[in-house]
Amino acid sequence: MNRQLILEDGTVFKGEGFGSLSAVSGEVVFNTGMTGYQEILSDPSYCGQIVTLTYPLIGNYGINRDDFESINPAITAFVVKEAADFPSNWRSEMSLDEYLKMKGIPGISGVDTRKLTKIIRQHGTLRASLCSMEENKEEVLEKLRATKLRQDQVKMVSTKSPYPSPGRGHRIVLVDFGMKHGILRELNDRNCDVIVVPYNTTAAEILALSPDGIMLSNGPGNPKDVPQAIEMIKGILGKVPLFGICLGHQLFALACGADTVKMKFGHRGSNHPVKDLRTGKVALTSQNHGYTVEEGTVAGTDLEITHIALNDGSVEGLSHKKHAAFTVQYHPEASPGPEDANALFDEFLTTVESVKQGDEAYAKA
Repeated sequence: MNRQLILEDGTVFKGEGFGSLSAVSGEVVFNTGMTGYQEILSDPSYCGQIVTLTYPLIGNYGINRDDFESINPAITAFVVKEAADFPSNWRSEMSLDEYLKMKGIPGISGVDTRKLTKIIRQHGTLRASLCSMEENKEEVLEKLRATKLRQDQVKMVSTKSPYPSPGRGHRIVLVDFGMKHGILRELNDRNCDVIVVPYNTTAAEILALSPDGIMLSNGPGNPKDVPQAIEMIKGILGKVPLFGICLGHQLFALACGADTVKMKFGHRGSNHPVKDLRTGKVALTSQNHGYTVEEGTVAGTDLEITHIALNDGSVEGLSHKKHAAFTVQYHPEASPGPEDANALFDEFLTTVESVKQGDEAYAKA
């Protein structure tokens, strides 16, 4: 069935619908990854967004049981140049079309994704509607321009109640703002005793769990839409070692007095070079964010910039000058993408161990 993608600037892309045939609206973004569409589909950070994949052929290796980053995808819609009808891979259990139908997610193929990406890069992220060809363009545009983006994405994707992922190592409280399962897998692989808690858990509730360390996960939307998390971070800072990823990085910056701004079109892909200012080394990273820490606001806080993006110079990492706390804007767990930055999990746990040893030495003294 032919469908149309109508952008808020009036541009219309026509193509063939696949997956669900429901009509949806959302923010159009693009991801430059060549592979990893299953992880992208199931990344909760895409809540409320229509994702365009710049690689021309999507779905050729199907969908399998092992590569999900959440149980229920929060993505709004999928835009591709070509969707493979007959995947070929020994792990494949269903086609992309079958999976999108099962989860009620609409898709459109046959779109000139290169042109769409150039429009987004020129004008910035745009709202759009994916609908049937029968819909009147002007009526759709009127509704689209009157619609405000949701501000409760984190609430939508965060766990509703705490749950454990037991281990016999360090106890880590993982605050779920829209957590990718890859983060939990990395902690489980290191035998951590993980307790996952909702986004609105208070500092007192977290500290009552006697954590050795606290992780702030990735998540969707504007960090300023989660003020309770900013207050929570202020309450735990300096009491327990802290490590933040993506949205967690932005929330940490706000809690420490820096500011965040919306980017023109964000960073979404698996090949973003990031430089560690402490070592001079460059890592290729997986990224998915539409907001960034404003560099000029870091001065005057107790934060220092540790990493920058080589493509545009934006802030990619922070550390606290007085407390055991650091964050990165990119995804060290990858999924999908290169695992150059995976050692950050070990760095965090080394910090946790050092603080524990210091506390014991202090107590004995």
